[in-house]
Amino acid sequence: MSGNHDIDIGSVEKRRTLWIVLWLNVAIAIGFFVVGYFADSNALLANGLDNSSDAIVYALSLLALTRSRVWQRGAARFSGIMLLIFAAGVIADAVRRYLEGSEPGGFMMLAMAAVAAVVNLICLRMLQRTEDKDVSMRAATTFSFNDFIANGGIIIAGIVVMLTGANWPDLVVGVAVACIALYGGIQILRDAHMDIHDEEGTQHERGYQFRR
Repeated sequence: MSGNHDIDIGSVEKRRTLWIVLWLNVAIAIGFFVVGYFADSNALLANGLDNSSDAIVYALSLLALTRSRVWQRGAARFSGIMLLIFAAGVIADAVRRYLEGSEPGGFMMLAMAAVAAVVNLICLRMLQRTEDKDVSMRAATTFSFNDFIANGGIIIAGIVVMLTGANWPDLVVGVAVACIALYGGIQILRDAHMDIHDEEGTQHERGYQFRR
């Protein structure tokens, strides 16, 4: 059965779930970009990029539902690589803001993160309730979990910025989001690799060579 993927009843539920979380992430990403621009916030812009990459991942996961496991692994690998690139970009922007200075708006950070936390929690719960998750669905769940944690960090940073007027909490959270994305990207790439062994019934220790 290598390379084949039969459509089951669960695919209907998965497709519906992915469509919902896809559009919710598109809406939240737009919100992060707009508010992040006016709030001069690295953390908000970082989460906007994160949610944008999530939306692309969910779109790929929708395509993967009717594709082979090889295609699913390819989509998951692409998602993981995107996260690694995103992390590097956020860190570079944080360094720029540290050197040039910034004046993030604490209240705007707090308000936007609170709204996003509710939306991401809804997405996470929907994905967690999905049964028989394949590698692409597991990647989608990883993204939503990362987003929810990042939103909590922005809320804390927003409060500290409001109390101190400093920009470092915003930068710290922005870099933290990048680190979460880095970890999530590595986990997704590792999961895609382990899926090869699950499909072939082999042990990871005996499969270090590069495979499809």
